[in-house]
Amino acid sequence: MKKAFIVGLVGFAGAALIAFNAYSAGGPKTEPLPKAKTIAELAERYDSSRCMECHEDAHDEWSNSLHAKSILGSPRTAPTIITAVEKGLKLFPYSGVKNDEDITVDHLMMCMKCHLPQMDEATDDVAREIVSTIRSWQKAGKAGDEDTMEELEETIASLNIGCMVCHNKMALIHKWADGYPQPDTVYGSQEGDHEDEQFDKMAEAPALSESIFCGQCHGLGPNFELDHPSQCATIYGSYLYSYVAHGGSESCQDCHMEKSGLGHDMQSYNSEEMIEMALDVKVEGRSMFWRKNKTEGVVPIGIIDVSMHNNAGHVIPDG
Repeated sequence: MKKAFIVGLVGFAGAALIAFNAYSAGGPKTEPLPKAKTIAELAERYDSSRCMECHEDAHDEWSNSLHAKSILGSPRTAPTIITAVEKGLKLFPYSGVKNDEDITVDHLMMCMKCHLPQMDEATDDVAREIVSTIRSWQKAGKAGDEDTMEELEETIASLNIGCMVCHNKMALIHKWADGYPQPDTVYGSQEGDHEDEQFDKMAEAPALSESIFCGQCHGLGPNFELDHPSQCATIYGSYLYSYVAHGGSESCQDCHMEKSGLGHDMQSYNSEEMIEMALDVKVEGRSMFWRKNKTEGVVPIGIIDVSMHNNAGHVIPDG
């Protein structure tokens, strides 16, 4: 594995000279695949079931996570996408969106940059199909048509943050140093051959175990590269400036995967394990009699003191 030595000058409490190794895990930028024309085609391209036979435990963990239903959500996300269309895109005077037929991939990227990064590999027809499918799902729910609702939920959930989103598409961050993800390679912690017809190689991804990897989606703030910058989650910024800046050293993966024992089932507020790790809650109660006034006289009262200490390396709540 080749190593490139990069020297940078960083100003922080005076100029500091920092040298670090960048690993050539990837390769040159490759020609993009043809754009997916349907939800089914995009879902098949990133179908995680191909990984299940050899990585059953990791797949089972992932299946229970919100990554496995990143558009459907809890299921709060899908309706929020429609809200973004109705209360955002259709009201912005220069978006070009007057009705659903005007929606393009670029319009949805303010949500999909994080909830479905592979959306940039699809045509505008897929963007419109996603909105149409969510609307039909909502309509079926209001009508009490559970069979149709379940079928459409499956379609929506087929688009997700699956194995190859993290272990290929988003695996390499510093591409000028580490190279671009290669279409035949799974990125993780090992190098060598990989038993898969399409992804027959393994390579190391230098940042995959670092918090910066999660920061690609659980970010710092608005995505200024978009025509309409927006981002729901700013937890990586909170982690950097409230935790790391004060001496914190654990990564997102340390807590949400290792210490919690959840592995690829990366949970937060839905997990008892994460709640227990994140907060210390102390409750004290006492009772007494209190002379309230002349009319009511002495009355019994209860006093409850609640104190909470945030042990997480970021603000709560956030995402």
